[in-house]
Amino acid sequence: MHRLENRVQPYAWGSPTAIPHLLGRPADGGPQAELWIGAHPAAPSAVVAGDGRRTGLDEVLDAAGVPRPPLLKVLAAAAPLSLQVHPDRATARRRYAEEEAAGVPRDAAHRLYKDDEHKPELLYALEPFAAVAGFRAPAAARELLAGLPLVGLPDATDALLAALLDDLAGDDEGGALRAATSRLLTADADVVGPLVQAVAVACAGSDDPSALCANHLAGHHPGDPGVLVSLLLNQVCLAPGEALYLPAGNVHAYLWGTGVELMASSDNVLRGGLTPKHVDVPELLRVVDFRVLPPPLLAPRAVSADELVLDPGVGDFALTVLTARPGAVTTWERAVPRTLLCLEGEVAVTAADGGELVLGRGQSVFVLPAEHPVTARGEGLLVAATPGEPAAS
Repeated sequence: MHRLENRVQPYAWGSPTAIPHLLGRPADGGPQAELWIGAHPAAPSAVVAGDGRRTGLDEVLDAAGVPRPPLLKVLAAAAPLSLQVHPDRATARRRYAEEEAAGVPRDAAHRLYKDDEHKPELLYALEPFAAVAGFRAPAAARELLAGLPLVGLPDATDALLAALLDDLAGDDEGGALRAATSRLLTADADVVGPLVQAVAVACAGSDDPSALCANHLAGHHPGDPGVLVSLLLNQVCLAPGEALYLPAGNVHAYLWGTGVELMASSDNVLRGGLTPKHVDVPELLRVVDFRVLPPPLLAPRAVSADELVLDPGVGDFALTVLTARPGAVTTWERAVPRTLLCLEGEVAVTAADGGELVLGRGQSVFVLPAEHPVTARGEGLLVAATPGEPAAS
Protein backbone atom coordinates (compact mmCIF):
# COMPACT_ATOMS: atom_id res chain seq x y z
CA MET A 1 0.00 0.00 0.00
CA HIS A 2 1.15 3.52 -0.76
CA ARG A 3 0.01 6.61 1.09
CA LEU A 4 -0.58 9.47 -1.36
CA GLU A 5 0.00 13.18 -1.41
CA ASN A 6 -2.18 14.81 -4.05
CA ARG A 7 -2.16 18.01 -6.02
CA VAL A 8 -4.85 20.69 -6.20
CA GLN A 9 -5.69 22.45 -9.47
CA PRO A 10 -6.48 26.16 -8.87
CA TYR A 11 -8.82 26.70 -11.82
CA ALA A 12 -10.70 30.01 -11.66
CA TRP A 13 -14.14 28.41 -11.22
CA GLY A 14 -13.10 26.52 -8.07
CA SER A 15 -14.52 26.92 -4.59
CA PRO A 16 -12.06 28.57 -2.19
CA THR A 17 -13.25 26.49 0.78
CA ALA A 18 -14.58 23.00 -0.11
CA ILE A 19 -11.29 21.21 -0.80
CA PRO A 20 -9.39 22.91 2.06
CA HIS A 21 -12.20 21.80 4.37
CA LEU A 22 -11.89 18.20 3.15
CA LEU A 23 -8.12 18.26 3.62
CA GLY A 24 -8.24 20.01 6.99
CA ARG A 25 -6.19 22.94 5.74
CA PRO A 26 -6.79 26.67 6.03
CA ALA A 27 -8.17 28.29 2.90
CA ASP A 28 -5.77 30.68 1.21
CA GLY A 29 -8.49 32.79 -0.43
CA GLY A 30 -7.80 31.48 -3.93
CA PRO A 31 -9.87 29.02 -5.95
CA GLN A 32 -9.18 25.31 -5.33
CA ALA A 33 -11.10 23.51 -8.06
CA GLU A 34 -9.93 19.90 -8.32
CA LEU A 35 -7.96 17.49 -6.15
CA TRP A 36 -6.30 14.98 -8.50
CA ILE A 37 -5.64 11.48 -7.14
CA GLY A 38 -3.86 9.26 -9.62
CA ALA A 39 -0.97 9.05 -12.05
CA HIS A 40 -1.99 11.35 -14.88
CA PRO A 41 1.18 13.03 -16.21
CA ALA A 42 -0.31 16.50 -15.79
CA ALA A 43 -0.46 16.16 -11.99
CA PRO A 44 0.63 12.74 -10.66
CA SER A 45 0.13 12.00 -6.98
CA ALA A 46 3.23 11.43 -4.85
CA VAL A 47 3.80 8.27 -2.85
CA VAL A 48 4.93 9.21 0.66
CA ALA A 49 7.19 6.66 2.38
CA GLY A 50 7.41 6.23 6.14
CA ASP A 51 10.64 8.25 6.22
CA GLY A 52 9.00 11.12 4.34
CA ARG A 53 10.56 10.42 0.94
CA ARG A 54 8.30 11.18 -2.03
CA THR A 55 8.15 9.32 -5.32
CA GLY A 56 5.73 9.94 -8.17
CA LEU A 57 2.93 7.38 -8.30
CA ASP A 58 3.58 7.11 -12.04
CA GLU A 59 7.14 5.97 -11.26
CA VAL A 60 5.91 3.39 -8.74
CA LEU A 61 3.43 2.00 -11.27
CA ASP A 62 6.04 1.82 -14.02
CA ALA A 63 8.39 -0.10 -11.71
CA ALA A 64 5.61 -2.54 -10.81
CA GLY A 65 4.38 -2.93 -14.40
CA VAL A 66 0.91 -1.69 -13.45
CA PRO A 67 -1.16 0.35 -15.95
CA ARG A 68 -2.19 3.88 -15.05
CA PRO A 69 -5.36 3.69 -12.90
CA PRO A 70 -8.54 5.67 -13.52
CA LEU A 71 -8.23 9.28 -12.38
CA LEU A 72 -10.08 10.08 -9.16
CA LYS A 73 -10.86 13.71 -8.36
CA VAL A 74 -12.69 15.83 -5.86
CA LEU A 75 -14.33 18.60 -7.90
CA ALA A 76 -15.51 21.76 -6.14
CA ALA A 77 -17.25 24.27 -8.41
CA ALA A 78 -18.26 27.74 -7.23
CA ALA A 79 -18.89 28.92 -10.82
CA PRO A 80 -19.84 27.18 -14.09
CA LEU A 81 -17.33 25.09 -15.99
CA SER A 82 -16.97 25.22 -19.76
CA LEU A 83 -19.49 23.78 -22.20
CA GLN A 84 -17.60 20.68 -23.27
CA VAL A 85 -17.57 17.18 -24.69
CA HIS A 86 -15.14 14.25 -24.60
CA PRO A 87 -14.13 12.08 -27.58
CA ASP A 88 -14.42 8.34 -27.93
CA ARG A 89 -11.24 6.22 -27.93
CA ALA A 90 -10.99 5.81 -31.71
CA THR A 91 -11.28 9.56 -32.28
CA ALA A 92 -8.78 10.33 -29.53
CA ARG A 93 -6.18 7.95 -30.96
CA ARG A 94 -6.58 9.18 -34.52
CA ARG A 95 -6.59 12.90 -33.72
CA TYR A 96 -3.78 12.62 -31.16
CA ALA A 97 -1.61 10.92 -33.76
CA GLU A 98 -2.45 13.64 -36.28
CA GLU A 99 -1.49 16.44 -33.87
CA GLU A 100 1.70 14.61 -32.93
CA ALA A 101 2.62 14.21 -36.61
CA ALA A 102 1.88 17.90 -37.18
CA GLY A 103 4.27 18.83 -34.38
CA VAL A 104 1.70 20.64 -32.23
CA PRO A 105 3.29 21.03 -28.76
CA ARG A 106 1.37 19.05 -26.16
CA ASP A 107 1.27 22.07 -23.85
CA ALA A 108 0.06 24.47 -26.57
CA ALA A 109 -3.16 26.29 -25.68
CA HIS A 110 -4.71 25.28 -29.01
CA ARG A 111 -3.73 21.60 -28.69
CA LEU A 112 -6.99 19.61 -28.69
CA TYR A 113 -5.88 16.07 -27.83
CA LYS A 114 -3.43 15.89 -24.93
CA ASP A 115 -3.29 12.09 -24.99
CA ASP A 116 -4.69 9.18 -27.01
CA GLU A 117 -7.39 8.02 -24.59
CA HIS A 118 -11.11 8.62 -24.28
CA LYS A 119 -12.53 10.29 -21.18
CA PRO A 120 -15.85 8.87 -20.01
CA GLU A 121 -16.56 10.08 -16.48
CA LEU A 122 -18.96 9.83 -13.57
CA LEU A 123 -19.70 12.29 -10.81
CA TYR A 124 -20.93 11.32 -7.34
CA ALA A 125 -22.43 14.29 -5.50
CA LEU A 126 -21.17 15.10 -2.00
CA GLU A 127 -23.54 18.06 -1.72
CA PRO A 128 -26.31 19.36 -4.02
CA PHE A 129 -24.77 19.50 -7.48
CA ALA A 130 -26.10 21.12 -10.67
CA ALA A 131 -25.23 20.50 -14.32
CA VAL A 132 -26.62 20.58 -17.83
CA ALA A 133 -25.96 17.37 -19.73
CA GLY A 134 -27.20 15.79 -22.94
CA PHE A 135 -29.88 17.08 -25.29
CA ARG A 136 -33.56 17.30 -24.47
CA ALA A 137 -36.34 17.42 -27.07
CA PRO A 138 -35.90 20.47 -29.32
CA ALA A 139 -39.61 21.26 -29.05
CA ALA A 140 -39.14 22.04 -25.34
CA ALA A 141 -36.37 24.53 -26.05
CA ARG A 142 -38.36 26.08 -28.89
CA GLU A 143 -41.41 26.54 -26.67
CA LEU A 144 -39.32 28.33 -24.05
CA LEU A 145 -37.59 30.63 -26.55
CA ALA A 146 -40.79 31.42 -28.46
CA GLY A 147 -42.54 32.39 -25.24
CA LEU A 148 -39.94 34.92 -24.10
CA PRO A 149 -40.69 38.64 -24.57
CA LEU A 150 -37.73 39.35 -26.86
CA VAL A 151 -38.38 42.77 -28.41
CA GLY A 152 -36.21 45.47 -29.88
CA LEU A 153 -33.57 43.10 -31.23
CA PRO A 154 -31.27 44.34 -34.00
CA ASP A 155 -32.39 43.09 -37.41
CA ALA A 156 -29.56 40.58 -37.77
CA THR A 157 -30.19 39.23 -34.27
CA ASP A 158 -33.92 38.98 -34.92
CA ALA A 159 -33.13 37.01 -38.08
CA LEU A 160 -30.87 34.70 -36.06
CA LEU A 161 -33.70 34.06 -33.59
CA ALA A 162 -36.15 33.29 -36.40
CA ALA A 163 -33.72 30.86 -38.00
CA LEU A 164 -33.04 29.23 -34.63
CA LEU A 165 -36.77 28.69 -34.03
CA ASP A 166 -37.06 27.19 -37.52
CA ASP A 167 -34.17 24.83 -36.75
CA LEU A 168 -35.85 23.63 -33.57
CA ALA A 169 -39.13 22.99 -35.39
CA GLY A 170 -37.54 20.30 -37.57
CA ASP A 171 -38.99 16.79 -37.69
CA ASP A 172 -35.61 15.08 -37.17
CA GLU A 173 -34.78 15.79 -33.53
CA GLY A 174 -31.06 15.05 -33.91
CA GLY A 175 -30.87 17.11 -37.10
CA ALA A 176 -32.75 19.99 -35.46
CA LEU A 177 -30.38 20.01 -32.49
CA ARG A 178 -27.30 19.81 -34.71
CA ALA A 179 -28.54 22.72 -36.83
CA ALA A 180 -29.45 24.87 -33.82
CA THR A 181 -26.21 24.18 -31.95
CA SER A 182 -24.09 24.84 -35.02
CA ARG A 183 -25.97 28.05 -35.77
CA LEU A 184 -25.45 29.40 -32.26
CA LEU A 185 -21.79 28.47 -31.90
CA THR A 186 -20.79 29.80 -35.34
CA ALA A 187 -22.81 33.04 -35.28
CA ASP A 188 -20.94 36.35 -35.28
CA ALA A 189 -20.42 37.64 -31.75
CA ASP A 190 -22.08 40.98 -32.51
CA VAL A 191 -25.18 39.12 -33.75
CA VAL A 192 -25.55 36.40 -31.11
CA GLY A 193 -24.43 38.60 -28.17
CA PRO A 194 -27.59 40.78 -28.13
CA LEU A 195 -29.74 37.62 -28.25
CA VAL A 196 -27.90 36.17 -25.25
CA GLN A 197 -28.42 39.41 -23.34
CA ALA A 198 -32.10 39.65 -24.24
CA VAL A 199 -32.76 36.02 -23.32
CA ALA A 200 -30.95 36.42 -20.00
CA VAL A 201 -33.04 39.48 -19.11
CA ALA A 202 -36.28 37.78 -20.17
CA CYS A 203 -35.41 34.68 -18.12
CA ALA A 204 -34.82 36.62 -14.90
CA GLY A 205 -37.41 35.69 -12.30
CA SER A 206 -38.75 32.75 -14.30
CA ASP A 207 -39.72 29.54 -12.54
CA ASP A 208 -38.48 27.44 -15.47
CA PRO A 209 -35.21 25.67 -14.51
CA SER A 210 -33.73 26.08 -18.00
CA ALA A 211 -34.52 29.79 -18.02
CA LEU A 212 -32.99 30.26 -14.58
CA CYS A 213 -29.90 28.39 -15.73
CA ALA A 214 -29.51 30.63 -18.79
CA ASN A 215 -29.81 33.72 -16.62
CA HIS A 216 -27.21 32.30 -14.21
CA LEU A 217 -24.76 31.43 -16.99
CA ALA A 218 -25.13 34.84 -18.64
CA GLY A 219 -24.12 36.45 -15.37
CA HIS A 220 -20.80 34.62 -15.58
CA HIS A 221 -20.35 34.69 -19.37
CA PRO A 222 -22.27 37.64 -20.86
CA GLY A 223 -22.81 37.36 -24.60
CA ASP A 224 -21.51 33.77 -24.80
CA PRO A 225 -23.56 31.57 -27.17
CA GLY A 226 -23.07 28.66 -24.75
CA VAL A 227 -25.75 30.36 -22.63
CA LEU A 228 -28.28 29.66 -25.39
CA VAL A 229 -26.97 26.13 -26.04
CA SER A 230 -27.76 25.38 -22.39
CA LEU A 231 -31.46 25.80 -23.25
CA LEU A 232 -31.14 22.75 -25.49
CA LEU A 233 -29.80 20.54 -22.69
CA ASN A 234 -31.23 18.55 -19.80
CA GLN A 235 -31.13 20.14 -16.37
CA VAL A 236 -29.53 17.77 -13.84
CA CYS A 237 -29.83 18.44 -10.11
CA LEU A 238 -28.15 15.80 -7.95
CA ALA A 239 -28.85 15.36 -4.26
CA PRO A 240 -25.94 14.15 -2.09
CA GLY A 241 -25.36 10.48 -2.88
CA GLU A 242 -26.73 10.66 -6.44
CA ALA A 243 -24.55 10.30 -9.52
CA LEU A 244 -24.41 10.97 -13.25
CA TYR A 245 -22.41 9.32 -16.02
CA LEU A 246 -21.10 11.16 -19.08
CA PRO A 247 -20.11 8.94 -22.01
CA ALA A 248 -18.24 10.11 -25.09
CA GLY A 249 -20.16 12.69 -27.09
CA ASN A 250 -22.37 13.92 -24.23
CA VAL A 251 -22.19 17.72 -24.27
CA HIS A 252 -22.34 19.11 -20.74
CA ALA A 253 -21.35 21.81 -18.29
CA TYR A 254 -21.12 21.57 -14.52
CA LEU A 255 -22.71 24.58 -12.83
CA TRP A 256 -21.96 24.38 -9.12
CA GLY A 257 -21.44 21.94 -6.26
CA THR A 258 -18.91 19.49 -4.86
CA GLY A 259 -18.54 15.85 -5.84
CA VAL A 260 -16.22 12.94 -6.40
CA GLU A 261 -15.37 12.57 -10.08
CA LEU A 262 -13.95 9.40 -11.62
CA MET A 263 -12.82 9.03 -15.21
CA ALA A 264 -10.50 7.32 -17.62
CA SER A 265 -7.01 8.74 -17.07
CA SER A 266 -7.21 11.31 -19.86
CA ASP A 267 -7.34 15.09 -20.21
CA ASN A 268 -9.04 15.29 -23.60
CA VAL A 269 -11.63 18.08 -23.46
CA LEU A 270 -13.22 19.82 -26.44
CA ARG A 271 -14.77 23.16 -25.49
CA GLY A 272 -17.57 25.08 -27.18
CA GLY A 273 -18.08 28.05 -24.88
CA LEU A 274 -18.49 29.38 -21.33
CA THR A 275 -14.72 29.60 -20.96
CA PRO A 276 -11.72 31.84 -21.66
CA LYS A 277 -9.82 28.72 -22.80
CA HIS A 278 -9.37 27.63 -26.39
CA VAL A 279 -12.63 26.82 -28.19
CA ASP A 280 -12.77 24.70 -31.35
CA VAL A 281 -16.36 24.61 -32.57
CA PRO A 282 -15.82 22.45 -35.70
CA GLU A 283 -14.07 19.72 -33.70
CA LEU A 284 -16.71 19.84 -30.97
CA LEU A 285 -19.50 19.49 -33.53
CA ARG A 286 -17.78 16.45 -35.04
CA VAL A 287 -17.70 14.71 -31.66
CA VAL A 288 -21.07 15.63 -30.11
CA ASP A 289 -23.87 13.07 -29.84
CA PHE A 290 -27.02 14.96 -30.92
CA ARG A 291 -29.50 12.27 -29.89
CA VAL A 292 -32.29 13.23 -27.48
CA LEU A 293 -31.62 11.35 -24.25
CA PRO A 294 -32.91 11.50 -20.66
CA PRO A 295 -30.72 13.09 -17.97
CA PRO A 296 -27.69 10.78 -17.63
CA LEU A 297 -28.26 9.59 -14.08
CA LEU A 298 -26.31 6.54 -12.87
CA ALA A 299 -28.04 4.25 -10.39
CA PRO A 300 -25.85 2.44 -7.85
CA ARG A 301 -25.81 -1.31 -7.30
CA ALA A 302 -26.15 -2.23 -3.64
CA VAL A 303 -23.63 -4.85 -2.51
CA SER A 304 -24.96 -4.42 1.03
CA ALA A 305 -26.70 -1.77 3.09
CA ASP A 306 -23.33 -0.04 3.54
CA GLU A 307 -21.63 -0.66 0.20
CA LEU A 308 -22.75 0.78 -3.14
CA VAL A 309 -21.06 0.35 -6.52
CA LEU A 310 -21.34 2.82 -9.39
CA ASP A 311 -20.23 1.04 -12.55
CA PRO A 312 -21.26 2.46 -15.95
CA GLY A 313 -20.20 -0.74 -17.69
CA VAL A 314 -17.38 0.65 -19.84
CA GLY A 315 -14.66 -1.41 -18.12
CA ASP A 316 -12.47 1.65 -17.44
CA PHE A 317 -13.61 2.39 -13.91
CA ALA A 318 -16.06 1.80 -11.09
CA LEU A 319 -16.59 3.66 -7.84
CA THR A 320 -17.44 1.94 -4.57
CA VAL A 321 -18.98 4.06 -1.81
CA LEU A 322 -18.50 2.46 1.60
CA THR A 323 -20.03 3.50 4.89
CA ALA A 324 -17.71 1.98 7.50
CA ARG A 325 -19.33 1.14 10.83
CA PRO A 326 -17.71 0.03 14.11
CA GLY A 327 -17.38 -3.74 14.31
CA ALA A 328 -17.95 -4.30 10.61
CA VAL A 329 -15.26 -5.33 8.11
CA THR A 330 -15.56 -4.93 4.35
CA THR A 331 -13.47 -7.27 2.20
CA TRP A 332 -12.68 -6.76 -1.49
CA GLU A 333 -11.66 -10.06 -3.07
CA ARG A 334 -10.99 -8.83 -6.60
CA ALA A 335 -7.26 -8.37 -7.20
CA VAL A 336 -7.14 -4.99 -8.97
CA PRO A 337 -5.34 -1.69 -8.39
CA ARG A 338 -7.43 0.35 -6.00
CA THR A 339 -7.38 4.04 -5.06
CA LEU A 340 -9.01 4.78 -1.70
CA LEU A 341 -10.09 8.19 -0.40
CA CYS A 342 -11.55 8.85 3.03
CA LEU A 343 -14.30 11.48 3.00
CA GLU A 344 -15.39 11.32 6.63
CA GLY A 345 -14.23 9.73 9.89
CA GLU A 346 -11.35 7.26 10.13
CA VAL A 347 -10.95 3.99 8.22
CA ALA A 348 -8.15 1.41 8.53
CA VAL A 349 -7.15 -0.40 5.34
CA THR A 350 -5.28 -3.71 5.40
CA ALA A 351 -3.68 -5.15 2.25
CA ALA A 352 -2.34 -8.53 1.20
CA ASP A 353 0.98 -8.32 3.03
CA GLY A 354 -0.72 -7.59 6.34
CA GLY A 355 0.33 -3.94 6.38
CA GLU A 356 -2.22 -1.44 7.60
CA LEU A 357 -2.75 2.26 6.96
CA VAL A 358 -5.28 4.44 8.76
CA LEU A 359 -6.98 7.06 6.63
CA GLY A 360 -8.50 10.20 8.09
CA ARG A 361 -10.67 12.75 6.31
CA GLY A 362 -9.11 13.80 2.99
CA GLN A 363 -6.37 11.14 3.08
CA SER A 364 -5.83 8.57 0.34
CA VAL A 365 -3.92 5.42 -0.45
CA PHE A 366 -3.12 3.39 -3.55
CA VAL A 367 -3.18 -0.41 -3.30
CA LEU A 368 -1.33 -2.43 -5.92
CA PRO A 369 -3.00 -5.58 -7.30
CA ALA A 370 -2.60 -8.57 -4.99
CA GLU A 371 -3.76 -12.15 -4.80
CA HIS A 372 -5.23 -11.68 -1.34
CA PRO A 373 -8.13 -9.52 -0.14
CA VAL A 374 -8.07 -5.87 0.87
CA THR A 375 -10.13 -5.06 3.96
CA ALA A 376 -11.50 -1.85 5.42
CA ARG A 377 -12.84 -1.25 8.93
CA GLY A 378 -13.54 1.70 11.17
CA GLU A 379 -16.13 4.47 11.18
CA GLY A 380 -16.48 6.86 8.28
CA LEU A 381 -17.16 7.24 4.59
CA LEU A 382 -14.74 5.88 2.00
CA VAL A 383 -14.71 5.82 -1.79
CA ALA A 384 -12.70 3.24 -3.71
CA ALA A 385 -11.83 3.67 -7.40
CA THR A 386 -11.02 0.56 -9.43
CA PRO A 387 -11.22 -0.62 -13.02
CA GLY A 388 -14.78 -1.58 -13.90
CA GLU A 389 -15.95 -5.11 -14.27
CA PRO A 390 -14.86 -6.50 -17.64
CA ALA A 391 -17.46 -5.75 -20.29
CA ALA A 392 -19.50 -8.74 -21.42
CA SER A 393 -18.31 -10.15 -24.74
